[in-house]
Amino acid sequence: MEKMCNCHHHKVFPVLVVLFGLLFLLQALNVVSWQFTMMAWPVLVIAGGVMKFVGKSGMCKCC
Repeated sequence: MEKMCNCHHHKVFPVLVVLFGLLFLLQALNVVSWQFTMMAWPVLVIAGGVMKFVGKSGMCKCC
């Protein structure tokens, strides 16, 4: 069995998927407004890109 990598930059995509789902669920439940949702999703994409870029700069053992 292959050992799982614990590198932070490998967790960016799954975390973004969960945050997107949570954001749109909260919008559907009228907890947050549509305007907030339309402002927040690009921020999530930018933050994910920054995390991926910064995390990869240290080059983990698996990459």
